[in-house]
This record gives sequence, structure tokens and C-alpha cells, in this order.
Amino acid sequence: MMEKGLRDPLVKGLARRAYRLGLGVHERLSAFSSGGGLAPKLYYGGARAGDEGGPKVKIKKLNEAFPERSWSYNLVYVLSNAPYLPPSALRRLKARGVPIVGNQDGAFYPAWCAGDWEAENRRMAEQYHLADYVFHQSEFCRRSAEKFLGARSGARDGASEVLHNAVDTSRFKPLNGARTEGGPFIFLLAGKVQAHQAYRIETSARGVAGARKQGLDARLVVAGAIDPLAMAAAAGMAEFVSFHGPYSQQQAPALFASADAYIMTNHNDACPSSVIEAMASGLPVVYAKSGGVPELVGEEGGVALETGESWEEQLTPSAEAVAEGMLKVAENHASFAAAARARAVERFHIAPWLERHRQVFNSLLKKRAA
Repeated sequence: MMEKGLRDPLVKGLARRAYRLGLGVHERLSAFSSGGGLAPKLYYGGARAGDEGGPKVKIKKLNEAFPERSWSYNLVYVLSNAPYLPPSALRRLKARGVPIVGNQDGAFYPAWCAGDWEAENRRMAEQYHLADYVFHQSEFCRRSAEKFLGARSGARDGASEVLHNAVDTSRFKPLNGARTEGGPFIFLLAGKVQAHQAYRIETSARGVAGARKQGLDARLVVAGAIDPLAMAAAAGMAEFVSFHGPYSQQQAPALFASADAYIMTNHNDACPSSVIEAMASGLPVVYAKSGGVPELVGEEGGVALETGESWEEQLTPSAEAVAEGMLKVAENHASFAAAARARAVERFHIAPWLERHRQVFNSLLKKRAA
């Protein structure tokens, strides 16, 4: 088992390196067929579309409006959390005048990365500074990028804005109107939870336990790709904690609509789409007040749990604070649910998000042609 554990990272590293080298070759060959036209024709720099994982889902959303043209593109869209194009390819694209648009999901720092976070930032920074325009997923993402990657300067290189993630609020919506009284109150925790994030499950489960002691018939449903070590954090609480397993984007609306509220105790989460999906589904959010989540939920969409914000260590709310937040949401569920839904529809619907992308793409292409 130990040998396999050592071998897998090596194999993955070699495969990742080979993939990047292949993308560099592709960029050289595509130079003969790409670059022209004023209508946006996007190449996503090797990032793949899919139903699982933030980057894949984001590319899928973009690809539906801007189908990838990997050989006849005139604009390149790159993600900070899927940085596959090698820096040499990005520099050649820049030299050819092909606009590069970046989607920035913050940066690495000790509280977020147990490995060599400085090396990760060096790799990310080159892409970040070469981009002609950057969409920061939240104001928190902008702050962390400027702190750890450096400020983008100059009239051209400084172009950026905050554009929060978005969802289709016609798909993610409340299904049954008002909550049925008398049944258990379901808190949902969804997404990818790695071993070092086991505290997300532990604090949420212990919060439910505390709320139950105060009379709320609360349950916790955990859904997504959950590391077994993280699942172990709820050992002994099977009476009111259940694990749903991985889910696809097709299954997500029904999953979210089946719950009553959402719980997010992750420290410094940049701009989690799961929170927006929850709000669009009419779920109030009980959340750790750090990172970009307060920008999403606001004061009306749920209950904030004070934790402070740190670059050096993970700060998490206590189980007692989580329980109190859960009780507040349950006591005022109808008003919180309506406010969460309204906020999601007003601020985070997919159509304006795609339209803003289109405006920036068109502007960059017109500047290139001028």
C-alpha cells in the first residue's frame, strides 16, 4: 500500500507534465489556423468540461454559450485552478496578439495549502500577469491574488473586475414552496471534502447534535466526493448524519431542493458555487464568516458565524456557534429562504454572467483589430 501511495503522485505528476507539454505543441501547431475574426471563438487552454468539480462545471457553462474552437480560436480563456497551458505557450499567444482572459480563484497560502504554496503561486502568477483581462470570482479572490501574486499594473495589464460565480436559477429553485411542518429539518453539506477538511463535517455534525439537544429535529446530509478520513469525522453520529455520495449537475437541483438549509464552515472559501446553488434553491446558509462567502450570502440570506480571517491557519466556528446558527435559521426559515432565493436570482443568475463575458470578449477583439 505504501509503495502504491508513493507511486500514484509520481504517475499523476508525469501525466500532468506530459499533458502540458502536449498543450504546448498544440499551441504551436494551432498558430497556423487561429487568430482571426471579431466573433468570440474560445480555446479553454486544456481545461475540460464536465459535471463534477468547479473548473469542469465552469467550462461546461461557458462552452454552452461559447463552444470551444481549439484550432480556430481567437481568444484564450484560462482558469487559475486549472492552469494547464505552459508559460511558454502563454507568452507565444501574447506575442501573437491573441487576447488571454483569466478566471481567478484566489491564490495559495499556508492556511489553504499544506504543500509548497509559494511554488504553486509562482506557477499561477505568470498566467495571472500575462492575461489581458481577469475575472476575480470574489473581492476576497482579488485581495488574495494581489497579496500573493502581486498587483497587476499598467493600463492594459491592470484590467480586471469582480464577477461572482453564477448558476441557472431556473434549474436551481425551490420545488415545493413552503416547508412542510413536522418533518425533520435537513441541513445539507455538499461538494468535495478532502481529508484535511474533515473539520467541515465534524463541526457541522456536532452543530446538529447541539441543535437537537435544544429541541430541533435536525439532520445532516453530506453529499459529494468525500474522503473516507473526512467521513470518519462523523463517527458515532449515524443516527442523524447520512452520506449521499457523489452527484452530477443533473442530480444537483433535486438534491438541493430536498434540503431545508445549507451549512458551509469552510475557512476562506473563495466563491463556492454550491452556496449559490443552495440559495437559488431557497436554502438559507449557515456559514463561517471568512473568504468570499459573506459576499454571496449577505446579511439576509442566512446566518454568519464569526471566525475571523487568517492566511496562516484555518479558523472554524465552534459546534456551539454552529448549533445557535442552525436554530436561528430554523426559527425564521420562511423569511431566510425567501431572501436567499431573491438574492440569488438578482445577483447570481447565469445569463448576466455570460453576457458580461461576451462584452469583455468583444471589447478585447475590437481592440486587437483596431
